[in-house]
Order: sequence, then structure tokens, then C-alpha cells
Amino acid sequence: MLRILGNAFAIPEIRRKIAFTAAMLALYRLGAYIPAPGVEASAISDLQENFAGSDILGFLNLFSGGSLSRLSLFALGIMPYITASIILQLLTVVVPALERLQKEGEVGQQKITQYTRYLTVVLAFLQSTGYVFLFKSFGASGESVVGELTFAKLMLVVISLTAGTVLLMWLGELITQRGIGNGISLMIFASIVSGLPQGISAWWNNPDQVFVVMMPFVAIAVIVGIVFVQEGQRRIPVQYAKRVVGRKMTTGGSSYLPLRVNMAGVIPVIFAASIMAFPPTVGQLLNTPAALDFAAFFSPDRWAYVVGEVFFIIIFTYFYTAVTFNPVDQADNLKKYGGFIPGVRPGRPTAEYLDRILSRLTFAGAIYLGLVAALPTLLISQTSANFFFGGTSILIVVGVALDTVKQLEAQLMMRNYEGFLK
Repeated sequence: MLRILGNAFAIPEIRRKIAFTAAMLALYRLGAYIPAPGVEASAISDLQENFAGSDILGFLNLFSGGSLSRLSLFALGIMPYITASIILQLLTVVVPALERLQKEGEVGQQKITQYTRYLTVVLAFLQSTGYVFLFKSFGASGESVVGELTFAKLMLVVISLTAGTVLLMWLGELITQRGIGNGISLMIFASIVSGLPQGISAWWNNPDQVFVVMMPFVAIAVIVGIVFVQEGQRRIPVQYAKRVVGRKMTTGGSSYLPLRVNMAGVIPVIFAASIMAFPPTVGQLLNTPAALDFAAFFSPDRWAYVVGEVFFIIIFTYFYTAVTFNPVDQADNLKKYGGFIPGVRPGRPTAEYLDRILSRLTFAGAIYLGLVAALPTLLISQTSANFFFGGTSILIVVGVALDTVKQLEAQLMMRNYEGFLK
């Protein structure tokens, strides 16, 4: 890891990309401490006390990097964009027009991305409006977080929070285009990691000494398991026949088609967390006894939340894998370039063979994601832990770190090959 970073900083272009990514993430964290216009600074401490006593608000606050508890410019975080992405991907399956756009390549994908941006603005506007009405009565001392709520002040706060989400969406796309790694994933990574000092302090000050001693070993074991499965893959051998291209005959060779155990990465976990956060959020916003009981039923430390999250993780793992890997297209590409799997006929039999292997790998990957997401929560429920230590957070942090390191390695390899050819 240190060798990769050392080599990366030795190349000016990669060094600039790393510096740009770090600057954008620093700007993101800076915005988490700037209160939105119209927010009463004196009531922020009362707001944070209410967050400490709410599981779902604390969970949402985790993904915003503490911005939500301060009602800062970036209080909504990047979650509206993720929710919009989920909706558009689901609509792609059921709406023929969107399905045709998806098959049009880069042009169609740009249009879908534009629709996602529009939907993000709508969701951010609605979500920020709900939060303003929720937080106006959150002052423990009777002082409203937004003071006297008038229509002008409501619009000021809502537009500010919506603009903050749009700015984060733009920063994430800039990181993806001009930096290292996926910008949206890195922002969630930064939000979770920002809470690490408080988590370590809470762990160290925990009165249960058994928990204090065992938790580091449990965390290390989970991280090692995540890395092991994330890097696991099934290599399908591929043989290429000799072909005549123009006046030359290309020599055949052997290669392999790598199928990862978890081809979907951390996307299903992020999607599932976003969906499972929706019912408790609605319950908190309605703020009625029945709605609050409903929100408590789906709080992150309850079995209903864990079961629902595992269910959606499995569904989204299959869905995202089917979107990103098409066995029929892979079989056609192999046949087009003279490749075949030994013992399997080209064309439809190859597609069926790949589909069968992919289904088995996806099942194992989905179960793995569900177990890692649920296991820490189940373990913490049996201890006296006083902070939320979720498998969802670990999966996202480790998965994003691995993907970013791989992209960095790919950049280094491309520069090394370029230097070798010169």
C-alpha cells in the first residue's frame, strides 16, 4: 500500500489527481460545519441531543458525516442522489423508453444521468422541507432550531439545503472525472470515516471490559473476511482459435474470464441502507405516536431493520449484477473474436454456462453481503456497546478503499506501460 502511494506521488499527473480529490473532500467536510442560512446557532446543541437519543436520525447523521445534526449546508449529504439513482435504475427495467436509452451507449447514459440529476433536486427539496418541519420543534429548551418559521425562512432553508445537495452531486462528478476513484462513494467514505474518532472514544470508554477487549478482534476479522471475499473470483478458461485478419494470421492463445464472487461491490449495501432509512425517516417527519412507533420498529438496532436490509441487499445484488454483466453479450463477444470455453459450444450454450456460474456466484456474494451487514448489529445487540457499529459502514469503507486502490494501481500500470513502450 505504501509502495503504491509512493509510486503514485512520483508521477506528476497522478499526484495532481490525488491532490484534486483531497481538496474536493476537504471542501465537502468544510461544508459540513457551515450552518444553513436561517438556522439558530444557539439551538444546534439541543438538536444534537435529540440525535443522540434517536437511532434512525443517528444512522442518517452517520452517512452525512455529522452534517444533519448541525443542519449545515450539506445536511442532506449525497443520499438524495443515491435514492434518485435507485429509482432510475428500477424504472429502466419497467419503462421501455429508459431501457432503450440504456442500450444507446454513452449518449443514452448521459440522458439517464440528466434525469437522475433532475430527480435528485426534487427529492432534496422534499426531504429538506420535511426536515425543517421536523427540526423546528427539536429544541430541548423550547427554542426552535429555525426560529419563527415563516414562508420566507422556510424557502431560504430549503433552497440552501437543496443547493448544498446539488453542489455535492457536482463535486462527486468532478472527482470521478478529474480525480481518483468514484466521487459519490468517496464522499460516503469520508462521511463514515469522519465519525471514527468518536467511535474509538466511545469504544475505549465503554464500561464493559469484555467488549473493549474483543471488539478490535471482531472488527479485524470482519475486515479480513471482506477483503478475502471482495478479491475472490472464478476464472473461466477461454481459448482463442487462429484467425486470418487481412493478410495476417493471428495466433491463438489461452486466457480467462474473471467472474468476481461479489460483482456488485458495495452498491447493493448503499441502496439497501437508503431504502431501509426511508420508513423511519417518514415516521420521524410525521411525528405522531403511531408514526413514531413505526419508526422505532424499523430502527437500525431492531430485527425488522436487519431482516429488511438483508432482503434488499440480496435483491439489489442480483439486480445490479444482471445490469452490469450480460451472459448473452459476453458469449456473443467471445464468438465474434474466435474465443470459446473448452468443453462448451459457442453461442447459446456458452451464455447458459456463464449464466449458471454467475447465478451461483451471485447467490454466495449476496449471502456474504447480508451476513456482514447483519452480523455486527447482532453482536452489538448482545453487548453493552454505546455507539452504532454497523456492518454496512464497514462494507462501504473497505469496499470503497479497495476500489480506489485498484483504480490507482490501474493508473500506475498505464503510466508504466507507457514509459516502457517509449
